[in-house]
Amino acid sequence: MKLATLKNGSRDGALIVVSRDLTRYLSAAMVAPTLQAALDNWDFAAPQLAALYQALNDGGAAEARPFDESQCHSPLPRAYQWADGSAYINHVELVRKARNAEVPASFYTDPLMYQGGSDSFVGPRDRIYALSEEWGIDLEAEVAVVTGDVKMGASDADAAKAIRLVMLVNDVSLRNLIPNELAKGFGFFNSKPASAFSPVAVTPDELGAHWTGGKLHLPLTVTLNHQPFGKPNAGEDMTFSFAQLVAHAARTRELCAGTIIGSGTVSNKQGGLHGSSIANGGVGYCCLAEVRMYETIEGGQPATGYLKFGDSVRIEMLDERGASIFGAIDQTVAHYREKG
Repeated sequence: MKLATLKNGSRDGALIVVSRDLTRYLSAAMVAPTLQAALDNWDFAAPQLAALYQALNDGGAAEARPFDESQCHSPLPRAYQWADGSAYINHVELVRKARNAEVPASFYTDPLMYQGGSDSFVGPRDRIYALSEEWGIDLEAEVAVVTGDVKMGASDADAAKAIRLVMLVNDVSLRNLIPNELAKGFGFFNSKPASAFSPVAVTPDELGAHWTGGKLHLPLTVTLNHQPFGKPNAGEDMTFSFAQLVAHAARTRELCAGTIIGSGTVSNKQGGLHGSSIANGGVGYCCLAEVRMYETIEGGQPATGYLKFGDSVRIEMLDERGASIFGAIDQTVAHYREKG
């Protein structure tokens, strides 16, 4: 099934069930007022939400309304926990190679993960706000999952069973702030502003054969200023599955229902000029830092700049018929002073 959160003036919005083709929706208020409430009582809520979803897709819901992605918040407007992994080691290898450093052997067996700010996400059509272009504003197109309760020390198999929903994310990074933060030895903070998630979150069964082995095997499409920028397959070159990432997060703590775990920037291994871009026959990129790393490796220095005020980013995933699965994250970069 497909779930979303409508903006209604409250912090947590209103839970709705969305049709498979993303054209109509039904209120889920009689089941749970918010997505977090549904996750907290999933065994009770899921069957009832599934019944609404079935009625909606069968055309038997007379009270259904037209669905408008622009009216959505992120499925969880705020969450108890947001932890982002780095499952695509190709991305890590490029970072290291660009500065002539080796990738530690442990990176191939022990996932990288940081804990991000989850008190306030932004909607999929909200702006990316910053106070300065000098911060090095970058997109990061990723896949994420939402879990139910997970026990400490959960196995990969148990972690896989705890995955409730799948969605997309733009995990914005402020690249020029990262080096000084990491140099302190205490991780990201100022360099990681609010993330935005896709309008719709879907249950893994909705993805059919594309959800295999805890990975989503479909291209993730990224458009930058209305031009194709990336289309890597999210299931390829993913060193750690979502089951492994969830289990890693739960290694020393319990995870509560509503925990979000990200994949890290989707990245496929490729050759040719700068990687290579879609224009050069490659699958492109899911962040600007990656093309800058290729440029540094090949030419000694980056040539591509980071995002500027007025730039636009669109992140989406289509099924084999070309239909949008999660709706689109479609954002414009703006100065914070423009915020009302």
